[in-house]
Amino acid sequence: MRISPEHNFAARLVERLGASSFLIDAATGETIYPSDLPGEILNFGASLISRGLKKGDRILIGCLLSPWTGIAYLGAIYAGLVPVPVDEAVLGTSVNSMLSTTGARAIWTERKIPFDLTGDVIVMHGRQDNCAADPPFPASCHENDIAVLMATSGSTGTPRFVMISHGNLIANTEAIIRSQHLADDERAMLILPLSYCYGASVFHTHLYQGGGIVFDRRFMFPDKVLKAIEQHGCTTFAGVPTVYNILLRRSNIRSIPMPGLRRFLQAGGALGPEQIREMRKASPKAKFYVMYGQTEATSRIACLDPERLGEKLGSVGTPLDNLTVSIVDEEGCELSAGELGEIVVKGPSVSRGYLNDEEESCRIFGDGRLRTGDLGYRDEDGYLWIKGRKSAFMKMRGVRVSFHEIETVVAACQGVQECAVSVVPHVEVGEAFDLWIVPEQGSENIAEEVRRNLPSHWSCESIHSVAEIPKTSNGKISLSALKAR
Repeated sequence: MRISPEHNFAARLVERLGASSFLIDAATGETIYPSDLPGEILNFGASLISRGLKKGDRILIGCLLSPWTGIAYLGAIYAGLVPVPVDEAVLGTSVNSMLSTTGARAIWTERKIPFDLTGDVIVMHGRQDNCAADPPFPASCHENDIAVLMATSGSTGTPRFVMISHGNLIANTEAIIRSQHLADDERAMLILPLSYCYGASVFHTHLYQGGGIVFDRRFMFPDKVLKAIEQHGCTTFAGVPTVYNILLRRSNIRSIPMPGLRRFLQAGGALGPEQIREMRKASPKAKFYVMYGQTEATSRIACLDPERLGEKLGSVGTPLDNLTVSIVDEEGCELSAGELGEIVVKGPSVSRGYLNDEEESCRIFGDGRLRTGDLGYRDEDGYLWIKGRKSAFMKMRGVRVSFHEIETVVAACQGVQECAVSVVPHVEVGEAFDLWIVPEQGSENIAEEVRRNLPSHWSCESIHSVAEIPKTSNGKISLSALKAR
């Protein structure tokens, strides 16, 4: 495959921008118009080259939910650099560690941050002026060249950086567009950061298809976001399970009109069937897409067609049309329909591996297939059902029980708004579990209600009623924070 600008993901995206490609900051009203957006992306890329950066150099992008973060991210890819999008707050506290891990030569943040740096690093902030004369843009790329280093979004431990290529981005973006039937007049409400592969995929797909993005960082006041959806005519809203639980319990979603909304997107973990039913009832005109993905596969792996939601509720759907998914046993042998095993993915959106971790890359990505670490099965119709993580298990009396199974049982109890599980050693049964529960308003004696519904052979050490469950920056439950408590 020859090296050319056509394999540059950002160059392709810029060519496809259309009359609907606005970038809007809902909090301030700042708008970058379709006529200006391509030039801003090119200008930002040119400014990076003018600072002495070269193709393949890495640059830390401090992410805020704002149009300029998006422009910085795309401008770097367009210039042939490798952006490393990280939450701006995280960058502020661990910048030297990030620089050492990624080998980045530069940092960009929207706001000026007084970094205490230990090396020679180019530091930029805010909008950039193009100091380069006639830059050679867009950068010519091979489809296997790294386009972005994306941090894994797991709930435990230190994130690893996944090497996502230009080919990975193009393949996954185009497959997602087909699976969600995106038109060229779409406008996504984005409350998820670009440092999270799910948020980045919403950003990619809507711009690539000629649509636009509304950024809103005010989700601590969910009604403001819902009103912004109406105000800006958004057609897509994307969230993780925590987001939908907040909408159902702490917002006026049932009364705020959103006539232009076409779809809800849900990924980042399992949302309970009852919550999905409530969301469909709260906003019946918008279709509800349940999805499954991993950073290691660029973003999305499977999608449940909303038309099949009624009969396949609980499934994450079928693989995207350019991926194949197998269920394998511990020896790697493929299993039949209905048999539980590890989910393995193959296709053009599977990344090349982890940065600076050849051993783990070989283990997870050996022979070109992604071993997801997720357990599930496929039914007779080919639909995928997730049943937990290989590592998210405990053994009680010698029997393996998944956290997912425990959380499903607890979440179904009356009065439970949200729950999480952490494992604790137990002298008699080997391992027991603690429960962390956010009760619904007005619920009393929640611990007694939950214990009545737990199977008799399970050992629950303690139940904690809390106002909130700690989350990662991506909205997922932070198991490490739970264990620290």
